[in-house]
Amino acid sequence: MNVQFLSTVAVIAANPEESRELFVDALGLPLDGDEYAHSERIEGVKHFGVWPLAQAAQACFGAEDWPADKPVPQVSIEFDVESPDAVGAAAQELEARGFQLVHEAREEPWGQTVARLLSIEGAIIGISFVPSMHPSEPS
Repeated sequence: MNVQFLSTVAVIAANPEESRELFVDALGLPLDGDEYAHSERIEGVKHFGVWPLAQAAQACFGAEDWPADKPVPQVSIEFDVESPDAVGAAAQELEARGFQLVHEAREEPWGQTVARLLSIEGAIIGISFVPSMHPSEPS
């Protein structure tokens, strides 16, 4: 596995509007979006967001309610690899090391390829490839 950079940090918010009071109103972060507040304009991270718990549950489990038998996550951290195929290979490597994936590598509607697992701390950990975060290959 060849992690190229930390691509995303997103707090998981049961009440996104309340979270906006800290991240937007108090800290002044330049977050865009109504339901999913996010930014690619914060130095030191390619993407920061306030991810509603219902959206995280939908992305991970295909339902708006977080499963009662899983710890409710507080954060999502994603590590980008060099290609969509590398996401699948990294997912297989993690499984071979005994980690249980929440879902296999798949392409999301916005073009990101991602596989996710839950860490023992309850964090959503993603191995991903986000095309817009990688410079174009020379022709």
